[in-house]
Amino acid sequence: MGNVSEQGASAQRRGAERERDPAIDLVRFVCLALVVVSHCMMVSPVLHPDGTVTSENTLGDQRWFEPVIWIFMVMPLFFVTGGTTGLQSWRRLKVSGGNGFEFAQARLLRLVRPAAALLAVMFLGLWAARLTGVDPQVLQLIATGAGMPLWFLAAYLAAQLNIPLLARFHARAPWLTMGVLVALVVAVDCLRGALPMLAYANLVFLWCAVQQVGFLMVDGHLTRLTRSHLAGLIVATNLLLGAVTGLGLYTGNMLVNLNPPNLCLFLLGVSQAAALQLVRPWLAWTWQFGWVRAMVMVSGRHAMTVYLWHLPLLAGMSGLLLLTDFPKPAAGTAEWWWARPLVLLGVLILLLPVVAAFGRLEERPAASLHSRGRPAAAVVTAAVVVFIPVADAAFNGLTPGLLGGGAACFALAVLLLGRMPERAPHDVAAGRPVSAQGG
Repeated sequence: MGNVSEQGASAQRRGAERERDPAIDLVRFVCLALVVVSHCMMVSPVLHPDGTVTSENTLGDQRWFEPVIWIFMVMPLFFVTGGTTGLQSWRRLKVSGGNGFEFAQARLLRLVRPAAALLAVMFLGLWAARLTGVDPQVLQLIATGAGMPLWFLAAYLAAQLNIPLLARFHARAPWLTMGVLVALVVAVDCLRGALPMLAYANLVFLWCAVQQVGFLMVDGHLTRLTRSHLAGLIVATNLLLGAVTGLGLYTGNMLVNLNPPNLCLFLLGVSQAAALQLVRPWLAWTWQFGWVRAMVMVSGRHAMTVYLWHLPLLAGMSGLLLLTDFPKPAAGTAEWWWARPLVLLGVLILLLPVVAAFGRLEERPAASLHSRGRPAAAVVTAAVVVFIPVADAAFNGLTPGLLGGGAACFALAVLLLGRMPERAPHDVAAGRPVSAQGG
């Protein structure tokens, strides 16, 4: 029985690989690479003569960077591709008899397990450093670096956990669903001046709206557009983006528009989705090269580990270098820019053992073929437990103490979620199980 179960799981994995869209996988790889490279050009800790330590965003402070980030702000594209893969996964789960709680359980496990390891290691490492006498300001700098990826985790989880509900609305009225979400985004933007804290509601409304663009891609709405129509959509959304920023309704700096997010990022998401559809033939052509497929597949299996760990490793490496006599060129100087490739190389080298040690946590732990799923109450409780420390970090900043509390909450969530039960592949038309050999 165990051998049959393993063969069935293996057949399911091979089937899932065949169903994956290489264009989406390649785009997600490029987006992740751009995020890592850009962060290596942003983080710049500074040790002042009075002993205080601050962090500067060197790249973000360059005047020429504002139009560049307009093009390379890839976070909306992350949510567009997350919408495509999320909707496809939800539909496959429904066909096999799954429900929304099982979908939420799988999504939480995939994201929370690697995050729990990060928070636990950061907490233990920072307290050990504190006991050895490392400057508390350096420790706070590293803690801040660990907290920055968590806003993405919170926003991405919120959007993904809403997929079963939004998919139901999308099936009935796709354009109305999109319109309601965009209207909510605009309403929050209009009220954020009077109610500043309300702006954070767009962490849900805005990213769910961008995710819905991915739903439209899955159902072929963009496929039916000609190349000239896609180009026109790209031009129109960017003209509208230029209008709302030119009139002063929003800032033209997309880094500022990112936190809390606003309508500008939805317009960017539509433009990027149209651009993705436009270059799909070229992306499919690059997939024929074996080295491209291997690179994307390896990166895809450990994408969340790379995303969560690269910035804490960068902040830790930069912070600890402040305590040494290693040359530290002033931020923004020619020497500082020439050192960026070395910084990137250092982060990549540090990522190798981290991925080797914690990369397997991204794999969904599966129970036996006939085991039952977790109770709905356990899944809901796990989601609440996860969002408590993330929300605290978003509003009050991440501290070494909160790292410990967050690690405990995430570990509790993993225990509540348990292991995902494997489902036997089914012949949907005949309504009977398919053997592992024939699956």
